[in-house]
Amino acid sequence: MRAALVGYSSSEEEQEQEEEGGSRGGGAQGPPGASFLLLFLVLTPLRSRSAGRPRLPVPAGLPGDPDPDEAVSDDSSRHGGRVRGFPHERGNWATHVYLPYTAQEEFLELLELLVSHARTFVPSLAAMEEFHVSLSQCVVLRYHWIEPFVRCLRERLAAFHRFFCVADQVKVYTNQNKTRTFIGLEVSAGHFQLLELVSEVDGVLEEFDLPTFYKDPSFHISLAWCVGDLAGRLEGQCLRELQDIVDGFEESEFLLRIQWEQIRCKSGNKYFSFPLR
Repeated sequence: MRAALVGYSSSEEEQEQEEEGGSRGGGAQGPPGASFLLLFLVLTPLRSRSAGRPRLPVPAGLPGDPDPDEAVSDDSSRHGGRVRGFPHERGNWATHVYLPYTAQEEFLELLELLVSHARTFVPSLAAMEEFHVSLSQCVVLRYHWIEPFVRCLRERLAAFHRFFCVADQVKVYTNQNKTRTFIGLEVSAGHFQLLELVSEVDGVLEEFDLPTFYKDPSFHISLAWCVGDLAGRLEGQCLRELQDIVDGFEESEFLLRIQWEQIRCKSGNKYFSFPLR
């Protein structure tokens, strides 16, 4: 959801070093007039000799700088209308800790039924392409914090075992600034284990003076989203009908009982996995 800069000598320093290197040691003598040429070079100011040289470019690709193809744009039209929660700055890495869920074919069938029905109330709804349960908010890490942050997470999460939870309650959510609305499946069993994980993740966040997770979290798997605060259209009748679809889906009790096997941290374009025992 963070490597020392390489020092480059100036063109003047490089030229001076080359001249000093060429005038030392037991190298071959130059042609007649070499002494006069050397005297001329020494007496000519360095600035005038380097004035015609192009300046060295600023080094690119330093740690923490995005590649040109990975540079982040704040143009919401390029991201389905989504608005960034915090301004993008070079060297800031959006970081998120979560439990990844790999959707099975049956889950995707249920998702299609739910989204198709919900679109009769909000046509702009889009189905999620990846699924997870969040264990942190999206926070900002500087590049040089990433390695120690991940190391602290690994130490704190090493003792946790795999566990099950049930996510079978349809619920409508909005993000904090009300710019997006979500339909999700809320966890109805396994809440205690999730709170234990959040407690450890919060401990790491506090060490780095970052915001911790919500005080009374509603753990859930997001299924679909749309731009804007459209919760009013999705709650009530729509929500009840979506819950009926979940309850009536064949083997939904088995399908929505999920075993968590790993925790993952995404920081910018980097992924770190923490297998559960």
